[in-house]
Amino acid sequence: MSRQSGFLRRATARTFRDRRDAGRALAAELSDFRDDAAVLVFGLARGGVPVAWEVAAALRAPLDVFLVRKLGVPRWPELAMGALASGGGVVMNENVLSGVQVTDEQVREVVEREAAELARRELAYRGGRPVADPRGKVVILVDDGIATGASMLAAVRAVRAAGPRSVTVAVPVGPPSSCAELAREADRVVCASMPPDFEAVGQVYADFHQVGDDEVRGLLDTPTG
Repeated sequence: MSRQSGFLRRATARTFRDRRDAGRALAAELSDFRDDAAVLVFGLARGGVPVAWEVAAALRAPLDVFLVRKLGVPRWPELAMGALASGGGVVMNENVLSGVQVTDEQVREVVEREAAELARRELAYRGGRPVADPRGKVVILVDDGIATGASMLAAVRAVRAAGPRSVTVAVPVGPPSSCAELAREADRVVCASMPPDFEAVGQVYADFHQVGDDEVRGLLDTPTG
């Protein structure tokens, strides 16, 4: 399969009851991975973990959480100028940076703040347990959706640096442009829904509640096999 065919043939709009429903829909698209002992599913915290749990359960694969923190523009924190991933990998969105006035000092302050929060969550979710080793694995990175794709791109690059056999990105929703960008770095991109009028990830969910730390810990403690 070519790197782009995983999303170009799924450019349709669909909706989901909640993240668990979206995960089951994604699992159906990933059925060829089922029972492959090399598969490792990573759910991006926090919203991607409920989706990823359903994927991992359907594929009978192990699940772990992967942490990525958005680097928001200081005056517009919802606008991502980049992302920070587990292991310290940083990806900056040059398109956003070129359109806003942000100093190097401001960027450093945002990175330091988000690095502290990432470390806190690493401890909260795993309690000191190290992240699952992706070396030689068929890694599936799952989130509840992508917008700019900066967070997922940071995750792909961080995982790729660890030497996996392959990296697949799987999300319930995202714009075609972001999926195309990710397809240049991932081995496969599966996006279950690409609305032509994409505005936000939450638009395809009936229930898009904020996922808390307790929900993440509960899912990580629930066996997938």
